[in-house]
Amino acid sequence: MKDRRVRLWAFCALLGMDLAGMNAAIPAWAATSAANDPYGDWTGVLIADKGRDCPTEGTSYMQIEPTKMIFVPETGNLILRGVPNKQRQHYHAQLIMQDARKQPLPMVFEAHPMDDTFEGIYGTPTCRAHITLRRPENHPLNNFLDRD
Repeated sequence: MKDRRVRLWAFCALLGMDLAGMNAAIPAWAATSAANDPYGDWTGVLIADKGRDCPTEGTSYMQIEPTKMIFVPETGNLILRGVPNKQRQHYHAQLIMQDARKQPLPMVFEAHPMDDTFEGIYGTPTCRAHITLRRPENHPLNNFLDRD
C-alpha cells in the first residue's frame, strides 16, 4: 500500500498536481549524503591557496556517473576526466596537456564527500586551489526527488 501511495505521489508531482494531505502521509525524503548518492551534477567556485593563474573567477562543474566523472574548472574549455570509485570514496580526474616548450602540463582534481557536499583540491604546476561542491539549485532531478 505504501509503495502504491509513493508511486501515485510521484506521478502527481510529475504532472504538477498536489494531493491534499498526501504529502503528510508520505515521509519526506531527506537530503542524502554525498557519500551515499554521489551521482549527478555538482558546482562550486575554486578558491586559490597558492600560486598564480588559478581559475577562480567563475563556477566550476563536476559530474559523476557510475563509470565516469568530469571536472570542468570555471566551466571552461578544459575537461578533466576520471573514473569514480564510490566504494573507496575516491574521486580523481586529470588532464595532461603540453606547454609551449613541449613539456607535460598536468591538471589534477581530487575530491571526497563531506556530509552533503564534496571537498576538492585542484592543482597544476602553477596553482593550488580548494573547492566545496554542492548540488546546483533548482536542478530538475533534485526537484523531483524533493531534495533541499
